[in-house]
Amino acid sequence: MYPVNFEDVRSRILEYSWSSKLEVREIPAPTRISPFSVAIEGSVVIEGDELGNGRLILLHNPSGSEAWQGTSRFVAMIRAEVDPSMASDPLVGNVAWSWLTDSLNTHHAIYHAEAGTVTSVVSRPFGQLSTDPESNHIEVRASWTPTFSTSEDVSSHLESWSDLCLLSCGISPMPDEITAIAPRRAKLA
Repeated sequence: MYPVNFEDVRSRILEYSWSSKLEVREIPAPTRISPFSVAIEGSVVIEGDELGNGRLILLHNPSGSEAWQGTSRFVAMIRAEVDPSMASDPLVGNVAWSWLTDSLNTHHAIYHAEAGTVTSVVSRPFGQLSTDPESNHIEVRASWTPTFSTSEDVSSHLESWSDLCLLSCGISPMPDEITAIAPRRAKLA
């Protein structure tokens, strides 16, 4: 059951007020998967440096989908550069997946049928490429079926995706009006 108008939800997505750490723009949405869709792309940018990027797509089929277990489906992808120890940590998949589910739960998003993968990529150049820098990334691909009672309910899902983008880049998803205090460093004697 999809009690709200897709165009209302689409408008809320495109007009959402994102964190200043996340630059978001609309991108072409897939047209073959469902009759209605909207897609955005975001980049986590801190002091002019892009730390990671991602996409969020909302698909909607009024007839429903057995695979989705509903009429709508969020599809998300996040890719972020991480330090080598994180990329090679055997628990990185569990931790990255928990960033999504914890964010959805923290923001009281109503969802089910979540699915996804976390991929850790450690690239070490050799031979003629040996002068290239090493590369360490994580990539989260996820989808879930939202339940909207009103078009405003989409906000909890957007905030969750925003948190996932920031956390993947090592940034705490604090509101823009709150400034993090850097920890005091002990002086060496």
